[in-house]
Amino acid sequence: MNKWVLGARPRTLPAAIAPVVIASALAGSDFNWFRAALALKVGLWLQIGVNYANDYSDGVKGTDADRVGPIRLVASGLASAKAVKRAAFISFAIASIAGTWLSLLTSPFLILIGMLSIAAAWGYTGGKNPYGYSGLGEVSVFTFFGLVATMGTYYVQTEKITAISFIVAIPMGALACAILAVNNIRDRAQDELVGKRTLAVRLGDTNARRLFVSLLVVAHLAAVATLIPTALLTLLVTPMSYSISKLVLSGASGKDLIPVLGRTGKLQLVFAIVFAVALAIQ
Repeated sequence: MNKWVLGARPRTLPAAIAPVVIASALAGSDFNWFRAALALKVGLWLQIGVNYANDYSDGVKGTDADRVGPIRLVASGLASAKAVKRAAFISFAIASIAGTWLSLLTSPFLILIGMLSIAAAWGYTGGKNPYGYSGLGEVSVFTFFGLVATMGTYYVQTEKITAISFIVAIPMGALACAILAVNNIRDRAQDELVGKRTLAVRLGDTNARRLFVSLLVVAHLAAVATLIPTALLTLLVTPMSYSISKLVLSGASGKDLIPVLGRTGKLQLVFAIVFAVALAIQ
């Protein structure tokens, strides 16, 4: 597979797709395929940009030298740091163009949201004091790949923000956090050695695994909390959640957790599709 495709970390992309699916279903009769497509473009290219930015920043800092998991372009020597940094900036630029287009169609305020999103994407592992090294990665992911992505997509189609759009954003934020959480559980030992104080490092192995399971539980509970009868359909995804949770709680580590990252991404996408159907037929 092309190195740039691998570097984009395809298994994490459901975190960008799922919020658009949910929000578009919630929009109902206000659904606008063109604005939804632009929102999807923003989300996907921001996610890809984040992945390249992390690859670059961790690579130049040397914290990816002995990493287990998806290939790192800089650390592995497959691409120069300069090339990966350029790829990150190109990705952010594409997302910015789509976001600016959306702002022209709706509200200039979206430009500020976009700037904050890109700043958060770069600051996760970039700069002198990356917040991802201090255990705040999950907070950022919940905010930008959960609340902002879902409510933002809903807003650009309906031009309003509602309580229900906030509630349906919670499962998306929780599941996006779960993707990051299992990634950090896998890398916990190495991160601790190189001084990366991720939430998994701060909590310790056992509590980090419990947090992962809690995030999946929150996703299901939030869907039910919408009080939309058809939202109970999301319980059909419970076996997937249980299977993944059981594996994580079993103590699987290192390379054994690599497939779990992909399965968690699939869980979010399947959850989003089922939830979207439930919202559409309510």
